[in-house]
Amino acid sequence: MSFWKDFRDFAMKGNVIDLAIAVVIGGAFGKIVSSLVNDILMPLLGILTGGINFSDKKIVLQQAQVDAAGKILKPANTLNYGSFIQAVIDFLIIAFCIFLAIRALQQFNRKQKQEAPAAPPPPSNEEKLLAEIRDLLKSRS
Repeated sequence: MSFWKDFRDFAMKGNVIDLAIAVVIGGAFGKIVSSLVNDILMPLLGILTGGINFSDKKIVLQQAQVDAAGKILKPANTLNYGSFIQAVIDFLIIAFCIFLAIRALQQFNRKQKQEAPAAPPPPSNEEKLLAEIRDLLKSRS
């Protein structure tokens, strides 16, 4: 039973739950950013570069082998550098979006700290002594 108790304690720790939530939200955020890149930014980049589609860019290292009937015996061996460029662009945009989100959160936290009232200073020795005298006088009455 100790094994299952240890596992339950581990699984219910706040850090594990927070991590699980972060992974789920990160996956959804990744889909949003991938859509932003693929559906909005890449077409605009294609216009700026004269219609170049990066994901289709490749270097053929070895041509496909085809028989007389047109059946592919061996597919072409290609170096797909366009997919790599696409992945790098995705990474840069995701990293930039995360940077913006963290920066906004830090600025929000700074404003919260500035708006929070300062803690009152601890009572001085004289105030402590006067409070003791007051309490003694109350207890005599």
